[in-house]
Amino acid sequence: MHRLRVFPPVVVLLLAGCGGATSPDPNAAAKLKAQQDAAASADLGRQLDSQLSAQNWTLARATCDVLAFRFPQSDEAKHFATQCADAKSKAGEQAESARLKGLWTYQTTPVGKGKQLNASVYSKNAIDTGAAQTHVRLIFRDHPSWGRSSYLVLENGDFDCYSGCTLKMKVDGKPRTMAGSRPKTDEAIAMFIKDQRALWRTVRSAKTIEITVPLKGAAPQTAVFEVGGLDPSSMPGW
Repeated sequence: MHRLRVFPPVVVLLLAGCGGATSPDPNAAAKLKAQQDAAASADLGRQLDSQLSAQNWTLARATCDVLAFRFPQSDEAKHFATQCADAKSKAGEQAESARLKGLWTYQTTPVGKGKQLNASVYSKNAIDTGAAQTHVRLIFRDHPSWGRSSYLVLENGDFDCYSGCTLKMKVDGKPRTMAGSRPKTDEAIAMFIKDQRALWRTVRSAKTIEITVPLKGAAPQTAVFEVGGLDPSSMPGW
């Protein structure tokens, strides 16, 4: 005789539950990624806001680039669009200013009981002296015994200005002239520009100076100097 087996109610419920597992949300992964992207975009926005407030244009430009690349459709990308364009422009100006400042070299050398001050910059272009290609160096010097002077220096070749000469120049494209003189010395291949005060004032307010250099045994060559990064405080009293 067979007996009918009766399961307790709890067991019946458990068995019934095994037959209908809940299906995963097919959009769950996309929702999670959207949340993560929103959080990352918001974090970049906070960083960018801080960088703009500090006027750190170089770092702000980099953050703007990351934001535009990773989250171009985000609220932050749209909100900062105008400010990012401004930051990129200012970062470029900041980099150019640093480049121009870096072209100048300043030296302080002890001389007797005093000191000699130099401010110098090399020409942007090399010139052909007939001996070789070389950059021209423009130097302002303040010597405790010899006083103040300005002159050009070559590494090879020679200036054709021993009896004095008139130097043709352009200051930000505007022509002018100054007197030059090549001293009879073998210590350096140098040519003095006689009115050092006038040249200093010119350099202080100019961006670019072109000087046509008279050369011995070669055609005159024009040396171009980017002078906009000069630090006037390097030569006190000038």
